[in-house]
Parts: sequence; structure tokens; C-alpha cells
Amino acid sequence: MSGKPEYAQEFVDVDGGRLGVQVYPEPAGTTDAPVVVIWPAMGVRARYYRPFAAELRAAGLAVVVADLRGTGTSTPAPSRADRYGYAELAGDVDAVLAALKPRLDARRRLLVGHSLGGQAALLHLALHGGDEVDGLALIAVGIPYWRSYPGARGLGVLPYTQGIAATAALLGVWPGWGFGGRQARGVIRDWAHTARTGRFPRLDGTDTEAAVRAVRTPVLAVSVDDDQFTPHETMDHLCAKLTGAPLTRERYTVEQAGAPLDHFTWVRAGAALARRIAGFVGDLPPR
Repeated sequence: MSGKPEYAQEFVDVDGGRLGVQVYPEPAGTTDAPVVVIWPAMGVRARYYRPFAAELRAAGLAVVVADLRGTGTSTPAPSRADRYGYAELAGDVDAVLAALKPRLDARRRLLVGHSLGGQAALLHLALHGGDEVDGLALIAVGIPYWRSYPGARGLGVLPYTQGIAATAALLGVWPGWGFGGRQARGVIRDWAHTARTGRFPRLDGTDTEAAVRAVRTPVLAVSVDDDQFTPHETMDHLCAKLTGAPLTRERYTVEQAGAPLDHFTWVRAGAALARRIAGFVGDLPPR
């Protein structure tokens, strides 16, 4: 161990709090590598992605990881006073990109979203435009629509998701009992809407489904073997909405990873996936 910090911890102020942002050192031998900005899954701290950040850097990419609002180093923790939902999460992506802009100029930049972070990244493109982003990689991201789950699984998904939403509405916050960490009730409300209807809710008066169809940013969509929360079919449901975007749809298999996979453990077995993302970025047009 060298004793040097793995990353620089920075913060971006947003309405009602601040977002923690972890900026990793540049890959060896370059100062202008393409930049990937990772947005985590619900309740997952940015620090969890350290192994994947190392693989991305080894593949020649600069890496930034942001904590979702109310998670990890982002403050404050969700409480009954918080009403934010998907619209604010999408706006947070915009705020972080604006703060990073001096370091992003002239570089290709890619949003990498895992689960809820992928939805936030996609909704950023839909609601705020894609001028500041060259590509989007979705990993283990799906619409948790109960009808899209294979076999009889969906029959359990519907009452489970709606029960969580009812609890969050009753308590004013989701305490994180066995799922997703502590969350603002608005986030749970919007998530449960997608599980019930298969559609994104209207956000700030915008037809979000139409806005997603209008996204033109190239997308790499990768589902993961043995994903217990967003199986391949849930990502297929999401990808069907991306009618305007150049879309590359792939699966990350146990054979490619060389290790067992699920919704979370792919982060620790992501070398092959990191190389694929670097290839995807390399094929994007230069700025």
C-alpha cells in the first residue's frame, strides 16, 4: 500500500444538500483520457465501485463516481422532510456534470449507470438534453415492471414493490428495511410507479416516456447473468423505450466475467466489462 488516497473526495451543492463525488487519478500516462461518471444503484455507496473504477482506469478511462442524493457521502440523509424523486435525481446528474465541466472539455464523456443510477442518467438525457454527454452505458438497469419478469416472479414483484411504496407513504420515508437503503418517499413513489405500470411517471409536467423516446445519445445496455432484481427481460423492457437512440444491447455472462454474477457482484468481476465499455467509448465520435 502506497498510502496515497484512492480518489479525491469532492462535493457539489444542490438544492437542500450536497452530493459527494469521488474523482480518481488519471490513468497512467495520460491527462486527456475519456471520462466515465458512474451513478450507483439505490442505497449503494460510491465506495462500493472501487474495484470497477480500478478496472476502468486500467482500460484507459478517467473515472468519477457520484453518490446518489441521500446516500454515502451525499447529505442530508433522507427524512420525512424530503419530497424529492426521480426529477431531482436527474437534475443531480446535470449538477455534477456542470461542476465537472472544466475537466471534461474536449474529452469524450460517458455516463455509466447501475440500476437506479442508470435510470437517473437516462432521465437526465431525456429531461436536460445530451449536449454534455457522448454516450450512456446502462449496467443491470431495468424497468422493474412486474409483467416483464419471467415465469411467476412478477406475481411477487407487484405486491412487494407496492408494499414498500405504501410503507414509505405512511412513514414519510423508506427506512431501508431489507431493501434499497434509506430513501426519500418520492424516490420510492416513482420507483413503485415504474414497477406497477412499466412506464416512467410524468416529471415536472413532462411526458417522460416521450422524452425518453427522443433521446439520441448512443447507448450500451448490458444486463447481467443471475441478476435477482433486474433480469434480462426487465432491461429489454427499458430498451424498447429507446426508439431514437443508437442502441447496443448485450449480456454480461458468467463465462465472460470468470466469476459468479448477480445484481451487485458484477462490480467485483468487471474486468471484461470495463474493457467493453472502453471499446464503446473509443467508437464514439471525438469532441
